Amino acid sequence: MSAASAHRERPRSDVVRHPHRWLLHGARPLCRWIIRRRYDVRVIHPERFPSHGPVVVAGNHVGVIDGPLMAIFAPRPVHALTKIEMFKGALGGLLTAAGQIPLDRTAADPGAVRAGIRVLRDGGAVGVFPEGTRGSGEMVSFQRGAAYLALTTGATVVPLTFIGSREPGGSLNSLPRRRARIDIVVGQPVPVTAVPWPRRVSQVAALADDLHQQMQSGLKDALAETGRSLPGPLPSGEPHE
Repeated sequence: MSAASAHRERPRSDVVRHPHRWLLHGARPLCRWIIRRRYDVRVIHPERFPSHGPVVVAGNHVGVIDGPLMAIFAPRPVHALTKIEMFKGALGGLLTAAGQIPLDRTAADPGAVRAGIRVLRDGGAVGVFPEGTRGSGEMVSFQRGAAYLALTTGATVVPLTFIGSREPGGSLNSLPRRRARIDIVVGQPVPVTAVPWPRRVSQVAALADDLHQQMQSGLKDALAETGRSLPGPLPSGEPHE
């Protein structure tokens, strides 16, 4: 199937534009250099990341910098689904120029879904945080967005485990201390076969359950391999976001 015909499959993705690419692709080396002047960022098992084809990158969500770390340090550029509240002022302009996809988490957002599908059908990578919010990063909860995107496009799902992007006791928007080590562990890729329209809710739910189990297992492996631990829950009384 050609890319043009794929975009006409339901849900149609030829009705949305591909997010901007020039800054996301061109500025990553400079951004990595800048961030590594402050943090010791290590990407473990980058060879596991597919070198081409559609990829849904699914990460645990520990700290406020997980999204930028995913977009900048994943082995390939990632268009991450990012909460729409971030798209304000200068930061919003930067996120748009960097090809990040605004997502309204308060209701169904077909525009964001179509934009993600557009990227995947064009052979790119889309990033999601299945927990839906920052927290302990232990993958206790798991929403179905990653499963839906993969099932719709046949994209491979690649788990990322973030360790050290928030320190124990750190608040919702806290940053790690200077020179802190941040590990980004690339998990074992999960191939997914595309299911044509109409897709059943039960199919999406079954894949989400399988991905949830595999990501929890991969999280344990990443912690064992690095000899590190997650920061634990947010401080008492602090809302998740």
